[in-house]
Amino acid sequence: MQPAPSRLATRTFDLDEVRSEFPVLSRRIHDHPLVYLDNAATTQKPLTVLDRIDSYYRTENANVHRGVHTLSQEATDAYESVRPVMQRFLGAASSREIVFTKGTTEAVNLVAGSLARGYFKKGDEILLTGMEHHSNIVPWQLAAEATGAVVKVVPVNDRGELDLGAYQALLGPRTRMVAVVHVSNSLGTINPVRQMIADAHSMGVPVLVDGAQAVAHGPVNVQDLDCDFYCMSAHKVFGPTGTGVLYAKEEWLERMPPYQGGGDMISAVTFEHTTYHEIPHKFEAGTPNMAGVIGMGAAIDYLSAFDIEEIQRHESQLVTHATGELEELGGVRLVGTAAHKTAVVSFLPEGLHPYDVATVMDRFGVAVRSGHHCTQPLMDQYGIPGTLRASFALYNSLDEVDRLIDAVRKARKFLS
Repeated sequence: MQPAPSRLATRTFDLDEVRSEFPVLSRRIHDHPLVYLDNAATTQKPLTVLDRIDSYYRTENANVHRGVHTLSQEATDAYESVRPVMQRFLGAASSREIVFTKGTTEAVNLVAGSLARGYFKKGDEILLTGMEHHSNIVPWQLAAEATGAVVKVVPVNDRGELDLGAYQALLGPRTRMVAVVHVSNSLGTINPVRQMIADAHSMGVPVLVDGAQAVAHGPVNVQDLDCDFYCMSAHKVFGPTGTGVLYAKEEWLERMPPYQGGGDMISAVTFEHTTYHEIPHKFEAGTPNMAGVIGMGAAIDYLSAFDIEEIQRHESQLVTHATGELEELGGVRLVGTAAHKTAVVSFLPEGLHPYDVATVMDRFGVAVRSGHHCTQPLMDQYGIPGTLRASFALYNSLDEVDRLIDAVRKARKFLS
């Protein structure tokens, strides 16, 4: 089956023009221009997304799928028009493989919770990696506790790279699922998911990929990867919070039982028996986040107008510049130095707590994330409480990287 056609770039990447399209970037924080470097936590929203959500609430707001009146039909059309947008964006074979969720966390929980009902059995092994976000750990622990399955972990080396040899050795006759992050949120490491999927499939094992940190920074084609499940959140890719997508191969969606019951996942109900809606609606219980999904579609349209390789080159410059400047600054431990990484620089000034440094940096208008970044097992491996994380997006500039370095220098001087 051929991948779905990708969208062609219609805009040249112009940084000043892009920055003008994100209203929050004009803010001043503590009388300094905002430098927003917390994009791995959530990205800012362009005017096209904000305007589309506003327009929906002003002119189209109604519940979807069940109404025969004009507003409901308009809302349904706008909502469902996003499904083929997401199909093209992810390269899915069919829009039937696109399930709308609240985000990556719910998508992982949906798969893990559904497969805990009859797929896993006692002694089965669920293979994770040492750099997973808590949202790709805890749902599998819950599934294991409910079924008697066991969680196994692929080790990570000091550079923040997976040990592929150990991964291949862990794959075995008891392995029933592999769940792996595409891009590490705390290290920026790009994992070799294509190879990992091929290795798992050679053993008949399905693979779920957490793509939350990948989709804004490079092309993703799920058919090319051949993953069984792919999860993403709209708010990591310039869309609203509280919405996202689970991609799943059609045969898995047909096979899996519903995750939740009620509302739109139902075809017919009696007290004796319920018939479920066809996929993907079988997994979309209750009133959906209509405005969020419509805003997600606008965000994907916005991003897809650019050549993603131009964005990759721009962000690579930012990472390279930040890394070099931190190394030159000295007295800073870089955490995550994989050969293949993107959009994230994680570091720790020697002798200082990341929370303290981030607090001082905020006084100079520089917003970075501090802490364990929901990857506590990874931080425990490195023997640190957490890091400072500067994470970049298409609207960040080299000048902002210089202001990041200057804020680190000033914070270190103040705290010392």
